[in-house]
Amino acid sequence: MDVLNKFRSTVTSTMSQLSTVLPGNPVTREYEATKHIASAGVGLLWKIYSGYKKSTQQSASIFVLEKRQLDKWSKTERENIIEVVKKGVAQLARLKHPQVLTVQHTLEESRESLAFATEPVFCSLANVLGKMENTPQPLPKSLQDYNLFDIDIKYGLMQLGQGLAFLHNDAKLLHHNLCPENVVINEQGAWKIFGFDFCSQSINPVDPNPTWPSWEYKVDVHPWAQPTLDYLAPESGCDHIQIKASDMYSLGVLIFAIYNKGNAPLQSNHEWSTYKRNLQEMKYNTPKISIVDAALRDPVKLLLSFRPEDRPDEHEFLKIEYFNDVGVKTLNYLDSLFQWDNLQKSQFYKGLPQIMEKLPHRICLKRILPCLVKDCVNPVMIPFVLPNIFYVCENCTKDEFVNHILPCLKPIMKVHEPVQVPFIFLQKMELLLKLAPLEDLKSDILPMLYKTLELDSKPVQETCLSVIPSLATLVEGPSMKNALLPRIKRLCLSTSDLSVRVKCLVCIGKLIEYLDRWLVLDDIIPFLPQIPSKDPAVIMGILGVYRIILSHKKMYITKETMALSILPFLIPMCIENTLTLNQFNVLISIVKEMINSVETEHRAKLQQLNEQHRSISNSLTVENGTTTKSNGLTNEFQFESYVEKPLMQISGSNEITNNLSFNYEKSKTKQSQDIPFHTFQQDFTLTPSVEKSNKNNPVPKDLTSSLIDSNINQISWSNQMKPTTSSLSQSKSMGFENKSTGLQGRFSGFENNSVNPQTKPMSLHNSANNWNDLWIKQEETQSQVKQLSLSDINDLLS
Repeated sequence: MDVLNKFRSTVTSTMSQLSTVLPGNPVTREYEATKHIASAGVGLLWKIYSGYKKSTQQSASIFVLEKRQLDKWSKTERENIIEVVKKGVAQLARLKHPQVLTVQHTLEESRESLAFATEPVFCSLANVLGKMENTPQPLPKSLQDYNLFDIDIKYGLMQLGQGLAFLHNDAKLLHHNLCPENVVINEQGAWKIFGFDFCSQSINPVDPNPTWPSWEYKVDVHPWAQPTLDYLAPESGCDHIQIKASDMYSLGVLIFAIYNKGNAPLQSNHEWSTYKRNLQEMKYNTPKISIVDAALRDPVKLLLSFRPEDRPDEHEFLKIEYFNDVGVKTLNYLDSLFQWDNLQKSQFYKGLPQIMEKLPHRICLKRILPCLVKDCVNPVMIPFVLPNIFYVCENCTKDEFVNHILPCLKPIMKVHEPVQVPFIFLQKMELLLKLAPLEDLKSDILPMLYKTLELDSKPVQETCLSVIPSLATLVEGPSMKNALLPRIKRLCLSTSDLSVRVKCLVCIGKLIEYLDRWLVLDDIIPFLPQIPSKDPAVIMGILGVYRIILSHKKMYITKETMALSILPFLIPMCIENTLTLNQFNVLISIVKEMINSVETEHRAKLQQLNEQHRSISNSLTVENGTTTKSNGLTNEFQFESYVEKPLMQISGSNEITNNLSFNYEKSKTKQSQDIPFHTFQQDFTLTPSVEKSNKNNPVPKDLTSSLIDSNINQISWSNQMKPTTSSLSQSKSMGFENKSTGLQGRFSGFENNSVNPQTKPMSLHNSANNWNDLWIKQEETQSQVKQLSLSDINDLLS
């Protein structure tokens, strides 16, 4: 709450200041001033405000001179000062050069102020050197922490030299008051010439050797209405001569002041007499310049020469060894980048990261980054520019990234050709996740990923699939279902590249944790059998997805899903010859695990159902009820060894394949043991035994009697269950209806070859009268039955 109150008070204070300064000034119709940031100009009279143009929202700076600052002087002095500053702004607006401050809106005057708008400005060089008149209090943190690096000074002085070369040779103009107050540093850190209040136009501009009118310092005029004495050349002050060397002298004093905390070598304190005395000393004693950088001492010593002819001109100054620096050359190259072709630019960008390693972060952020962004309008150059932008990001804070870099990256995120552009974004996704706000990740980066999945480039697709899981927490449910998963599934099904398909499966496996159960059941499990590949790598990927689903605590997969959807898909894979032994072991272990799960769950369910059926049967039946029937079938088919035993324990074996052997010889030698269930899938035939019977052999079983007994049991059971509809329906559900019972199906061969058609099993759906008739016939038949010999059995089955 305290922070909010402080912010509110700051905004209120700023708005109140602006409301007292700018009312009625025409600049406010087009520009909005937001914050007081610095000061500049003669006497630092100009207050600099950050702001923007209302129509385009383009950033700008508004220079404001409050007339009330001049109230303590006489009217004449006030008028003189206002006249010179108005002249300076008018001249500034006519000059167009990279090293001259750019005016966006010309000077406007109201009763309270003068104002004009320029390109975005950070502060003046005087502010950086410690002169804080007319600056905001407290100082902005950015200004408090601002320190001049060597590269700042080197390139700044080069820019001033280039600006003076333009003024002297092209504009035929002398500045006549070059000092820290009239050097402005823009938002990118470039040094711009400002303050043309006392500039002088050449008398003969077309002459190769132009001349300028004489000028005389007036003691009775206010110091702010005249050039600063500390930076005034000796020939201008004493001999009233204005030449190009006069500006070079001012440049030498400015260089000395940079290394001397903003103080000139000879300070006059606006006193003409002191200035003249300092000039006399200067004839015989050269100022001590040991505080200046060693590489600059000799040039500065020449610039401060009393004799104008000893001073180097602007071209000679720009050629000194001091500027032969890789950082200076890099910045200079960036400023003239528009002059080079794409091949030259690409070669430069490839080596730029090695140069940026040696430069301060502020230089990279404020000076290099804007130049890089300008070249992003050319899609062909983006793959060369983007790595350098991300290099700058690596040393950024979140605020710097949001304010300076993210607005530049958002338009580039929509560029998908060439494919190197999205590929670079994917490679730097970890950095973006670290610096970008959550809302920007959702609104800009996720759509870029969705679009990237549709690009026809294997490296891009693989990289995108590996990046997506790290962003899964940002994807909301509807987007996951309707945007992300459909694209991954479509890519997995349509791609012809094995590695991309495997990457899709790995990506899906990593996304399982972030999906809800119903989405997995509806989208993922039905999708896996659709994959058109039986390659071992794909099979292992599918198994990995199944393993994650089965082991995840919130993914409960029912036995119906496993039995009907998963196992019918996996079991045929077990006989793939392309699998290695280890891969087969993994596959078969997962299949066994699912079968065990189905077995355990379904056995428990059947046990519950059987208990319910048994309790109902006990109350409605007598001795020959359902239990006798089912037990009879079990004994008839010799299923005793399978009853109440789990699948993994049948016949006392640990391996299912051993239990389900199809070897006829083994089954023949183990007649006294359980008969495997799958043996009944073969053709069922009876072969008479050729072994000699001994007295201990059992008497052959009367098959006709057995069949008749079975039918009688069915009739008896049906009659007992007939009055109860629910009992009949329960018997159907338990598998005793003729259509579903295994009896008729298992012995279909007997029906075709039977001699006596009356021995065919009877349907449970016959009427009561038919049952009674059948009962009488069966009793008569049974009374006529005699014991059959072995030959009779053979005749019966032939």
